[in-house]
Amino acid sequence: MRSFVVNLECTYPGCGEEYSIDELNKLCIKCGRVLYARYDINAVKKSLSKEDLIHRDPNMWRYFEMMPVKDPKNVITLGEGFTPIFHAENLGQIEGYSNLYIKDEGLNPTGSFKARGLSAALSKAKELGVKKVTMPSAGNAAGAMAAYAAAGNLEAHVFMPKDAPIMNQKETELAGASLNLIDGLINDAGRISNEFADKENLFDVSTLKEPYRQEGKKTMGYEIAEQFKWNLPDTIVYPTGGGTGIVGMWKAFNEMEELGWIGSKRPKMFSVQAVGCAPIVKAFRENKMHAELWENASTKAAGMRVPVAVGDYLILEALRESGGGVAAIEDEDMIHTMRLIASKQGILPAPEGAATYVGLNQLVSEGKVDKDEKILLMNTGSAFKYFELM
Repeated sequence: MRSFVVNLECTYPGCGEEYSIDELNKLCIKCGRVLYARYDINAVKKSLSKEDLIHRDPNMWRYFEMMPVKDPKNVITLGEGFTPIFHAENLGQIEGYSNLYIKDEGLNPTGSFKARGLSAALSKAKELGVKKVTMPSAGNAAGAMAAYAAAGNLEAHVFMPKDAPIMNQKETELAGASLNLIDGLINDAGRISNEFADKENLFDVSTLKEPYRQEGKKTMGYEIAEQFKWNLPDTIVYPTGGGTGIVGMWKAFNEMEELGWIGSKRPKMFSVQAVGCAPIVKAFRENKMHAELWENASTKAAGMRVPVAVGDYLILEALRESGGGVAAIEDEDMIHTMRLIASKQGILPAPEGAATYVGLNQLVSEGKVDKDEKILLMNTGSAFKYFELM
């Protein structure tokens, strides 16, 4: 296997600035927006078919040709990816959903989908000679970075709000990262992490502020297509904080169409946020390109407590282009639904994952989703990370 990555390209409309894949880059120097890795699609077509995947290992690196790491020796992996999709028949019967599915990202190493992004980001950082990394985290990303830094023999520093879940704090320390608890929210942690990176010459792997975490997250899109035999679901409901999962899947769908693996049909993409922190919901409903900073953000779902997202325009673009939308829900409903999903389906969802079912019911009541559609809920993490909510 070899990667056919070519360069980095700015995603902001009207910019399109390009950067070398062989140099450390963060955001676009020209406009300060998100960079995407781009690939030689024609060369991949000649080298790889979707039938070739059948014989590959069941992890996210099975799509190596469309991943940004050039040398397989630099891949830091703990077996992340290719998480199962379950037909949630018992849960579906409650409200009359005939084709309800759940992709359980809680079965990843470190218990969440964050394993994908950090595997990709730290692998590429290692390839580019990085020895020390830092990042802000509301919880799960911290544990993932700590684990992958340990596996890759990198020095890791994490800046986390003091009220982040205790399990996330413990796993970060257990894996040997330097944990710094701060007063404030994830955006405050991000500012401090960035200042520390500049001072100590560390590489900051904040969400979408470097080009590779979304490359790990996009593999969810490849897997969804492969696991559904290259027929995408009608609807995908996703809990949204920084939004890397949505933009990553949307990127994957576009790449797969270029590869000839799928057609032009896309799932309707729906973003679910908590009423106490819903900047994407507000921006979508107001038809804006960017989301405003959400003041006094509050929700018990740490992964959704993100008051501002650097990739807001990419999230909103995916929602609108897909014909999808948004839902804002109450914390009490998602916490109650954690128990409902576990008791009816045997899947132990994080509150963010449970939020997707609550959001789905709201979307159906608003006439935005039909109960007979093929619906995929994304459970992004394990309930084990939130024992204090049980």
